[in-house]
Amino acid sequence: MNPSLPPEPSRSSNQVDRRAFLGTTAALTAGVMILPGRVLGRGGEKPPSEKLNIATIGAGGRAADDIDALKSENIVALCDVDDNNAAETYRKFPKARRYKDFRVMLEKEKGIDAVLVATPDHIHAVASMAAIRAGKHVYCEKPLTRTVKEARALAMAAREARVATQMGNQGMAFEGNRLIKEWLAADAIGPVREVHVWSDRPTHRGRMPLWWPQGLERPSDTPAVPDTLDWDLWLGPAPYRPYHPAYVPFKWRGWWDFGSGGLGDMGIHNLAPVFDALKLGAPIRVHATSTPVFKETVPVAAIVHFAFAARGDQPAVKLHWYDGGLLPERPEELEESRPLDAEDGILFVGDKGKMIVKGWGGENPRLLPESRHRAFTPPPKTLPRSIGHHAEWVKACKQGTPTASNFSFAGPLTEAVLLGSIAIRCQGAELAWDPVAMKIPNNPEAEQYLHYDYRPGWSL
Repeated sequence: MNPSLPPEPSRSSNQVDRRAFLGTTAALTAGVMILPGRVLGRGGEKPPSEKLNIATIGAGGRAADDIDALKSENIVALCDVDDNNAAETYRKFPKARRYKDFRVMLEKEKGIDAVLVATPDHIHAVASMAAIRAGKHVYCEKPLTRTVKEARALAMAAREARVATQMGNQGMAFEGNRLIKEWLAADAIGPVREVHVWSDRPTHRGRMPLWWPQGLERPSDTPAVPDTLDWDLWLGPAPYRPYHPAYVPFKWRGWWDFGSGGLGDMGIHNLAPVFDALKLGAPIRVHATSTPVFKETVPVAAIVHFAFAARGDQPAVKLHWYDGGLLPERPEELEESRPLDAEDGILFVGDKGKMIVKGWGGENPRLLPESRHRAFTPPPKTLPRSIGHHAEWVKACKQGTPTASNFSFAGPLTEAVLLGSIAIRCQGAELAWDPVAMKIPNNPEAEQYLHYDYRPGWSL
């Protein structure tokens, strides 16, 4: 965990929700908090136990799935820059008010309690920050931000505002994440000093075609913008470029101005169980190798190496990321008849053995070889189980309970992932990282990738 960002404090279920607390000035008399009537549900206000009024920034694509998971609450406002992409969600929620500019929505929708942000990565930070500053709880899709500076700023703002937050890496709610931590705590493989994590993205099991385009130059033609799309709002803070269908919808992930390729997409999922179980924070060094690096797009395949210092009684860790169909060396303990999952996975290497896990969510952990796994007696299940990823956030908004991927966890995780992206762009140079100063002391030129200048009219 980044030392400058302590974990968000958890609260008991009888405490008031963050939004209500922000809107009050509580008097403390003899140790008792005096709350205004509206927090208790009088005067026409909703008590925290009732349904949330949720506004969404993004309504099509991944946002549609998130909205479906939240439909038991009140979806009162929908914002999307592309009417065509959002059409099905608009049809499902005909009473929800519609907007194209989230800044206008947040200004007009004073009665909302919480905001879902599910847009291309380059909009995440400005949209989430605007919602936090308006005192709203925030669920933001992964990766939390597009730049390291944004990730740090958003985590700090959420902590200071004391709003309920959750990043959209659903695997943090899965059973496997709990099993990994319980097995490691029971010394199943001893202290972990090395981890290998992989994903086939942007390929399909290492084969073409790509999920989205990477490893190419910017198109030179300038077709007309579709009537249903507000291209200027889609760009938001990103540097201006002419519209092209090479970017939308969902083709943006491989372009540096908008996303961070397979590492930003599946790295957040597959690395989260590792960061959580091993209590990793900021890496001390990062370097990468890859297929050819293009100026504007992520290479088709890359390997990123992270080094983490010792943490308390846990040793230093070397963490290796592989994408685009690249895989780690096959572990000797893996039976010849058993394939190494080409789609995604995690291999923990401990002093006493190895554990292999399906990727995001840490699904189906198994000790290697299989004979050792069969002889293993799992320890008792001592960690709390999740009520569901989206349900965690809804409950947190209402009762102040913890979430597994709040921004105090998601921020440092995203920072590390994006440092890996910077290492890819630096083509083999090893980068030292100073997380307190937010500097790359051995390569100041690489610091240009920590953030960028927003277009006029946009701010963090």
